[in-house]
Amino acid sequence: MTFERNIMVVMILRFLTSTQGYKFYVGGRDGWVVTPSENYNHWSERMRFQVNDTLFFKYEKGSDSVLLVTKEDYFSCNTKNPIQSLTEGDSIFKFDRSGPFFFITGNADNCNKGKKLAVVVMAVRHKPPQQQPPSASPSPSSAAAPCDSADGVPAPSSERKSGSVRAACPTWLVVGFSVLVSMV
Repeated sequence: MTFERNIMVVMILRFLTSTQGYKFYVGGRDGWVVTPSENYNHWSERMRFQVNDTLFFKYEKGSDSVLLVTKEDYFSCNTKNPIQSLTEGDSIFKFDRSGPFFFITGNADNCNKGKKLAVVVMAVRHKPPQQQPPSASPSPSSAAAPCDSADGVPAPSSERKSGSVRAACPTWLVVGFSVLVSMV
């Protein structure tokens, strides 16, 4: 396998891992109900939501709805001006940006009883590469796929700099690169 092909496979892997999200089940087994076993906001505070994650609201079509609303409408349980309305039952909402999101039930009385959810989606961050001090004898993991570039792409052995400070490879990249090399 050529180096260029290795790079292409690594870049595809990087793209796939950056676009995948996690599916969160709002209310767990209870679903989207008036009295969940755990308060929705207590549950939300324990989670780490990221862009591309989804929320799954379990409820029967025609019996309820989920409204994405402004912060003001969330606190006042105003159901009249939703940003988005999910009414088809068993609804899925995908986070397309970071920041706060506010959900309420379409029934204002149930909203006033606590059937609402506030979620904060973490900002997308691209971590700067961590620097490792130069070592006289590289460890087996760094010898297998060292990262000389800031983007974590393994450098071919002909381009490795002897004794230079290298950026640490992300774990998924080292494992993914090793798996890909062994597959080909």
